[in-house]
Amino acid sequence: MSAFITFEGPDGSGKSTICNLVYDELIKNNIKTIKTREPGGTRISEKIRDIILDKDLKEMDMRTEALLYSASRAQHTYEKIIPALEDGVTVLCERYVLSSLAYQGHARGQKLEDIRAINDFATGGKKPDIVFIFRTNNSTLTRKDQACYDRLECEGDDFHKKVRDYYNNLEKEENYYFIDVNQTIEEVFGDCMKILKERKIL
Repeated sequence: MSAFITFEGPDGSGKSTICNLVYDELIKNNIKTIKTREPGGTRISEKIRDIILDKDLKEMDMRTEALLYSASRAQHTYEKIIPALEDGVTVLCERYVLSSLAYQGHARGQKLEDIRAINDFATGGKKPDIVFIFRTNNSTLTRKDQACYDRLECEGDDFHKKVRDYYNNLEKEENYYFIDVNQTIEEVFGDCMKILKERKIL
């Protein structure tokens, strides 16, 4: 049985590291799995990603940013995610709709219902089966170092605090699993694997 599993959280919270570890474990157990990311994941979506994250495009309006993210997500969802799930392949995805709500919605001060609406249209309402939400109050986890590599990482500390606050204050939903990332990588990975076993993914 395939599953759509997403990894959500602020920049630098370990999503890529844990996603890679989970992927390796599923492959080791002969579970057909792909891993992908947002924005990106397909040829068109990656080109949109290049525009979104270009540090030189400082004049980008927040509405343009939100629409570009949803456009990238639409292509990704219909070209890659849904076909893989229909073929019985489990999909691991770094970021999905919650990221737009956190970054383009809450942190940018845009209405969450507007962000939900464009993303519902973009994805046809496709929702993950499992959402790992990485939580931390530690501001040092939001940046890999003092340098910034893309337009979103270059936003100030207040912006990244708002992103953390959004994830930390989410109310529980059926497919949400909150993960404390103020632990070792091994402990975070262990928490995720325990959930996958409980959900009979593994």
